[in-house]
Amino acid sequence: MKLFDVYPLMNVTPVKASGCTVTAIDGREYLDLYGGHAVISVGHSHPHYINSLEVQLRKIGFYSNAVINPLQEELAARMGNISGYPDYNLFLCNSGAEANENALKMASFHTGRKKIVAFQGSFHGRTSAAVAATDDEKINAPINKQHDVTILPLNDFEAAALTINDSIAAVIIEGIQGVAGVVEPTIDFLVHLSYLCNKHGVVLILDEVQSGCGRTGKYFAHQHSGIQPDIITAAKGIGNGFPVGAVLIAPHIKAKHGMLGTTFGGNYLACVSALAVIDIIEKESLMDNARIVGNFLKRKLSTLPGVTNVCGTGLMLGVHLDQPAAAFRKKLLNEHGIFTGSAADNNVVRLLPPLCLNADQAATCIIAFTIVTEPQHA
Repeated sequence: MKLFDVYPLMNVTPVKASGCTVTAIDGREYLDLYGGHAVISVGHSHPHYINSLEVQLRKIGFYSNAVINPLQEELAARMGNISGYPDYNLFLCNSGAEANENALKMASFHTGRKKIVAFQGSFHGRTSAAVAATDDEKINAPINKQHDVTILPLNDFEAAALTINDSIAAVIIEGIQGVAGVVEPTIDFLVHLSYLCNKHGVVLILDEVQSGCGRTGKYFAHQHSGIQPDIITAAKGIGNGFPVGAVLIAPHIKAKHGMLGTTFGGNYLACVSALAVIDIIEKESLMDNARIVGNFLKRKLSTLPGVTNVCGTGLMLGVHLDQPAAAFRKKLLNEHGIFTGSAADNNVVRLLPPLCLNADQAATCIIAFTIVTEPQHA
């Protein structure tokens, strides 16, 4: 049997990693400015993270959600506190797509409606309803198109006002659009959506799968706008590599037994990995670090020739180039040993490093970008 060939791969085989450094099978070290799609939040192989998993694994690794698991209650309390949503309720699952799928389902249960509003450039996952709300025809199979989804231009106030009415179950929007190229909804637009959803009894879902877990300097990106969504979804950085998805649900949306379910979600190892991540973020002030180092990177990269714009917040940045990003990223990888990410916009390099990225590592990034943007590399 061979692998189903769906991934374009870099010619690198990692065998170990620490902090922001990944070591390949040939011994070469790489600076990780991508964190495996924003998954590595507190750094690779953090000692506290490893110890937490090892200790728990020697006790019990798994049982189903048919029993009491106090770690789930501890995680709910800790996540409520660090996120600023202590009165919300938590449903644990395994991935961002699963979190968004459950959020959309919950919105439909709550409102009794089925229509969804999403936005151009969106990426909400690859499961049925989540992919239907994703603005990418290439990954939408015919079976996904049964869902009633309207996709609007991002930051279009008039289109939102004309579309969001009493027939809509949910509006789903990313705190920052990652796959699109780190595209931000404006603060005024998020406030506008919140107003429209409240007016029409529509559930506002903030997809913070990539932009959450402290990446922007606040726990969730939408918190820069001051709004409070009805449902917030998160994943990726929550478990620092262990699969953890989360749905934070406002108290006015009521639970019923059997409404949602999962086999693996909220298992013992998932909970201790997420708790360890919270410990590290708090102890090492990683949200402050993301803001400080991210601002430094954004300011310095913006001055480079060949860089037309740097968008994003904290350590979620999109570097817009005056040349195709694919060849640029290849030079960064092969000549400078730096992992970066691509985007739907072919001229954008995505930076999603671990939140522990330090000033020296940021300077290494800037030097490499400076060299690659010089005319001889064009």
